[in-house]
Amino acid sequence: MTVYYTLTFLLLAAEMVTFCLLVFPLPYTVRKRIFRFLSESPIVAKVAYALKISFIFVGILFMDALQRMFKVTAEAEVIKTGQGMQDVRTESSVAARKFYAQRNMYLTGFCLFLSLVLTRTFYIILDLIHTQEEYAKLKKATTNSKNTAGLEDQSKQIEDLKKKLADSEARSRDFETLKRQAAQQATEYDRLATEFNKSNGLVSDKKAD
Repeated sequence: MTVYYTLTFLLLAAEMVTFCLLVFPLPYTVRKRIFRFLSESPIVAKVAYALKISFIFVGILFMDALQRMFKVTAEAEVIKTGQGMQDVRTESSVAARKFYAQRNMYLTGFCLFLSLVLTRTFYIILDLIHTQEEYAKLKKATTNSKNTAGLEDQSKQIEDLKKKLADSEARSRDFETLKRQAAQQATEYDRLATEFNKSNGLVSDKKAD
């Protein structure tokens, strides 16, 4: 295997490890911190830019491997139909070339496909984290609004109770005023009755004389 296909294989292995780490079940806080670091870090952005350039070269290798595979397949078909010179060494060489072409095509093709899967998975999880954050904010706002509504209801109830208490105090004051007036009237009535009785007693004594 040549150097660039060896590097492609290492890149494919790194993509597989990265995909396993992305889908690994982690706590929400840990996942949030990791993805925030990956999405906001300038170092990660530079690495992603370098990977994009490397995937362009992998795409070129994929096209070259695909072309080589078609060419070797056509040569193998010619040998099978007997139009070319039949030789064991030639057939072995063509079969080996076909195997290497297919291997390189699958290697580069899976590397490109997994890069797309990783990119899409990363952004899906990042959107999920943002959605969970928005849900938490809405839930908190809803709870605060409910608490505010409850406080408003309590304040209204307190105001109603204050009004009722003020009415009760006014009624009690009116009752005390009426009570004092009644007591004064009763005292005045007793005084007038006593004077009346005394005046009647004096009149009866004069008649007796």
